[in-house]
Amino acid sequence: MVEIRMIPESEFVRVRGAVTDRFARHAVLCEMSRLNVLAAVKRAGSGHLGSSLSALDLVVWLYDEVLNVAAVGPESPDRDIFFSSKGHDVPGFYAVLHSHGIVPEDKLLMLRRMGGLDGHPDAGIRGVEVNSGSLGMGISKGRGFAYAKRKMGRGGRVLVMTGDGELQEGQNYEALQGAAHHKQSNLTVIVDHNKVQSDKTVDEILSLGNLDEKFATFGWRVARCDGHDMVAVDRILTEFAAETRRPQILIADTIKGKGVSFMEHPISLKEGGGLYGWHAGAPDDESFAKACAEVMGRVEAGFAKHGLGEVGTKVVVPAKKETAPPPLSVMNELGEPVSLAARDKHEQSVTTEYVADAYGEELLAIGARRDDVVVFDADLAADCRTRNFENTYPDRFVENGIAEQDMVSMAGGAALSGLLPVVNSFASFLCSRANEQIYNNASEGTKIIYVSHYAGMIPAGPGKSHQSIRDISLLGALPNMVIVEPGFAEETKAVLRYAVDDATDSVGIRLIIGPSPRMIKPPAGYRLTFGQGTALTTGADALLITYGPVMLHEALVAAEILVEQGIGLKIVDLPWLNRFDLGWLAECVTPHETVYVLEDHAPVGGLADRLFAKMHPAGLLEGRKIHVLGVEGYPACGTPVEALRAHRLDGASLAARVLEDRKGQ
Repeated sequence: MVEIRMIPESEFVRVRGAVTDRFARHAVLCEMSRLNVLAAVKRAGSGHLGSSLSALDLVVWLYDEVLNVAAVGPESPDRDIFFSSKGHDVPGFYAVLHSHGIVPEDKLLMLRRMGGLDGHPDAGIRGVEVNSGSLGMGISKGRGFAYAKRKMGRGGRVLVMTGDGELQEGQNYEALQGAAHHKQSNLTVIVDHNKVQSDKTVDEILSLGNLDEKFATFGWRVARCDGHDMVAVDRILTEFAAETRRPQILIADTIKGKGVSFMEHPISLKEGGGLYGWHAGAPDDESFAKACAEVMGRVEAGFAKHGLGEVGTKVVVPAKKETAPPPLSVMNELGEPVSLAARDKHEQSVTTEYVADAYGEELLAIGARRDDVVVFDADLAADCRTRNFENTYPDRFVENGIAEQDMVSMAGGAALSGLLPVVNSFASFLCSRANEQIYNNASEGTKIIYVSHYAGMIPAGPGKSHQSIRDISLLGALPNMVIVEPGFAEETKAVLRYAVDDATDSVGIRLIIGPSPRMIKPPAGYRLTFGQGTALTTGADALLITYGPVMLHEALVAAEILVEQGIGLKIVDLPWLNRFDLGWLAECVTPHETVYVLEDHAPVGGLADRLFAKMHPAGLLEGRKIHVLGVEGYPACGTPVEALRAHRLDGASLAARVLEDRKGQ
């Protein structure tokens, strides 16, 4: 594996003490932080480099030359408050906090790991003011901070950074209007205007028009400059600090991926045929080495120019390969550790199955035979696997940008006109932000298919803003909404065909975004049957009902561990999360005194609640011990293994819980 090096805080202290010219000092500090951003993201295996690098010049300047946080401390009530509303640029923010000793080195090297730093800002981390990552909320939160400072007589200003694509969210314009009306002159917004969203330009996704005129119309003081020209930035922010009548906005024209030549968006867009390749994910070894050599070359040149000698660096220990040994509580009745031979066998196998890929393939096939199907997207065409549909049927593809409420209501109008909308976004944004709009559409009696990608807890690295563990409860209260989550590719295609061709109600489809942990092979003769599940194992000692690739895998691991102890756990894949065939359910449950329901969701409002509501009137709960296993509390941030283990939902922990229950009987 390629060597990963970082620059420790002590070197930043040395540069600050030796270089007296503010602008020359900034140039060196920024390159040093840029190297640490690359190191943190590479070690994490994921993260958002493009946005982190476009904003980095600005964030370094703010913390070194503008904000009083380093002087008074991040706990002072009179501190200046800064946060990024877009949130996914947090690797750069963490690197800057580390350079000031606010985030320690060991934390920076635990980006997206349990006990380290969340993949989006979390207020539980020292120096982080708010939870962000769910776009469009930042200016409003900044208004709250600005109001509180005035009301409570506290010093300090409030500065909020937004993305440009983020300005497609409507809440921003409510906040712009309110801040101007309330004359919140202690509030400054900086737009990181790098002009690129996930993988396409802002103008191509949803043009923002003339931002200068738009903001001025709301009553804000507006200025614009090159966001990498600190002389211009310094002049404007100094002028803003003297403003006493109105809030201010700096539109900072930046380059996405700034400082790594092949990541900078003019080059990357050209090389990618119009698609930007460095929004998310970690670079491969070759690209990482190339990027580090480029950045380190400038760091070394800066040190030489200012007579600082060699650059002090540290070799970063590579992240350990994920393994999930059993917890000590996984013992057999003799108190001996349970063997993991079955699990090891499956960990050695490689799978390339993505249920999202199967969804995209079937959507394209449906498009060929159903010209009433219209696909709506919220700047996530690559992640949601709708790009092939977009390229093949551009007249039936609507890119709404980062504006879920607008997208859902537009789909509602299309449905009332006789079209069949298929609406796509991440589950945490689609089902929550646009929940009122989904409710309104449902009350009109039309049929719309809502595809909630990134459903459930995994991947857990981005943190709680992206982990969706409440969407079943949000959609489940609607009387005419069928909710389904397929567990494997064949089932995914069948679910989409059902939603398009057979369903009379609206349908919510949950899909995980990552690869399936294993290839799940359904029994011979499998077919999707409304309200019924499929047994994947035999077992007479207990029944476990679950759904989706992640939890099905963990359940199967648990069954494989338990069978070695002579315990038969029957695993049933039930993709229907709120519609059940009572006859099948009775046949499934009746042989078992102990029933587990495993949720990729909070325990409240998920599959279990709806199963119980169906089983209770039929007397199917009587004489049975029912256990609900779900994501308790807020979901943990970390690798999949870490997060599942933290909630005791990994296969080994599930086996341990079954053994504990049997001992307690």
